[in-house]
Amino acid sequence: MNIDAILWDYDGTLVNSVPKNIDITKQILSEVAPRLTGENLPHYLKSEDSYHIANHQSKNWQDLYVNYYGMTETEMLEAGTMWSAYQLKNKTPVVLFSEIEQTINQIQLPQGICSQNSSENIHRVLEQHDLNLKFQAIVGYDDIPSNSQKPIPFGGLKCMEQLFGNTANKTIFYIGDHEGDVEFARNIEKELSGKSTVIAITATYSGADTTSWTYKPDFEIEAPSDLLKIINSYN
Repeated sequence: MNIDAILWDYDGTLVNSVPKNIDITKQILSEVAPRLTGENLPHYLKSEDSYHIANHQSKNWQDLYVNYYGMTETEMLEAGTMWSAYQLKNKTPVVLFSEIEQTINQIQLPQGICSQNSSENIHRVLEQHDLNLKFQAIVGYDDIPSNSQKPIPFGGLKCMEQLFGNTANKTIFYIGDHEGDVEFARNIEKELSGKSTVIAITATYSGADTTSWTYKPDFEIEAPSDLLKIINSYN
């Protein structure tokens, strides 16, 4: 079985964007839920370690905002519409995880990104590291309807269509750091009715712990370079 493409999540998988995400969330809270600022700032926004706990325990960003930050559903939906604009204007730097650049450059397969970050923001970071030409498809939060975000497979199918045109008879890896990413991979394969195979890989180097997950990945990698060994075992 040969691998046809590698699809990546972005936050927590390619880049450590936690400091930026915390700063943006605080700014958004000050507008949509000022009651959750200052002394009432949610515990999970007070440190990077706390943020990682909430991020990896939550099912998706909606769950994170409502059940970990304490937003109402109305506040959460409003915050979602603001995220992309705040991502683009926020200047807090993001850092590629160690070995990411070398790993991406060694992969000789089509690559794409399916993320809940802004695609424009992702393009900008890739350009800063001369990696933009390594990705032939990027689908972000603002490229799909708000009710079709991960783990709904819409974005993954769109990413595959950009890479191949035809989504049938393909075998792809999807790499993420969240249980929702594994569920996303399973949902893509289910939507394709068995015509293609989606292998789920969890990146544990940003703090993911799959022990209690209902959706289990096919592989776990402790460092980005581990991915190359898995690719070689297939190809």
